Amino acid sequence: MRLLVAAACAVLMAAPATAAATPDAASRATPGEERILDLLERARIVDEIDYQPGYDRDCDPGGCVFGEPWTDDHDGPKGHNGCTTREDVLLMQMKDIEMRWGSECRIYEARLRDPYSGERMTWRDDGYYISIDHIYPLARAWHGGAWAWPLRRRIAFANDVRRELLAVSARTNEAKEADGPAEWLPPWRRSHCDYVRRYVRAAVAWDLPLTTADADAVRRVAATC
Repeated sequence: MRLLVAAACAVLMAAPATAAATPDAASRATPGEERILDLLERARIVDEIDYQPGYDRDCDPGGCVFGEPWTDDHDGPKGHNGCTTREDVLLMQMKDIEMRWGSECRIYEARLRDPYSGERMTWRDDGYYISIDHIYPLARAWHGGAWAWPLRRRIAFANDVRRELLAVSARTNEAKEADGPAEWLPPWRRSHCDYVRRYVRAAVAWDLPLTTADADAVRRVAATC
């Protein structure tokens, strides 16, 4: 009997320690959340991004502030390789690619799953509706500090195939406009974690700001990753 009582007491004494350990385990960040929050720690946070005049993506007289769209004349990865930046991104991100005869740049057929909507697209049927998104929008970058950069740096940013560009459906690209994470997230919830990670990574790489509202939105998404 004494042995049974002693064993019962030992179980009761151990129980609170087990219960107390559970909240600590639950509060630990997941690897996905940690990656995003580590990037966010390095980001420049501002209350808001002030308007700066002069932004023009088109190459009208006085415009072209980020250079000729999709120019191959840049010093980043894939620059000066004979393909436009748009072609480079498509070749990097589409699957099951068949090239046009005699071309190293032009696609004949390929598949893409839009990372923003989850829509499955093919080049033959949907090529006209595939856009290249600047993850950190060009207009937002201009107002956030790119207005003061040398032109070559702006061109390099606009053609950064590693960190700044994604092949997506034209519909989701147009819906995003120049919004940050506080105003817009991809309609496909499954892509939220990857999207905010890419957004903050581009901001950190190019020393571009996040607003406090953007940072709050990133933290909310990170908590689900």
